Amino acid sequence: MRYTEVKFLKASEFKRLTGVAPATFATMVSELTRLKEEHRKHPTRGRPPKILIEDSLLMLLMYYREYRTFFHISKQYGISEMQCWRIVTQTEQLLLQSPIFHLPGKKSLHKTENNFEVIVVDVSEHPIERPKKNSEKITPVKRNDILKKAK
Repeated sequence: MRYTEVKFLKASEFKRLTGVAPATFATMVSELTRLKEEHRKHPTRGRPPKILIEDSLLMLLMYYREYRTFFHISKQYGISEMQCWRIVTQTEQLLLQSPIFHLPGKKSLHKTENNFEVIVVDVSEHPIERPKKNSEKITPVKRNDILKKAK
């Protein structure tokens, strides 16, 4: 499914499909556009890309949200599996470079003043006490019942 088909969905349906709100998607697209322009060596040279920035972001979200393989995504967009992997990886790296979408590391979480309360619950397995199947009291009674019914 390409972005041209997805952009006309309602906001709730768009979020169900992609995992992000349309406003967040638009922010991601503008940030990707800005970062791609910064990283280009020659802005006026080269062939225009076959896949739009919106579609590359949609490919990334499909990969993360639906756990689709690169093979399935590539067949949907008409590109090779390796090219699909390159687009998703490049889009992911560009979003990580953005200060808006980069999450803080583990060290910054330890430095915060948030105190977390942890409750530990013991849920280990315990054996259930049941009578032995081959006990002397049960087995002969069953055999006697079988013999009585057979006669």
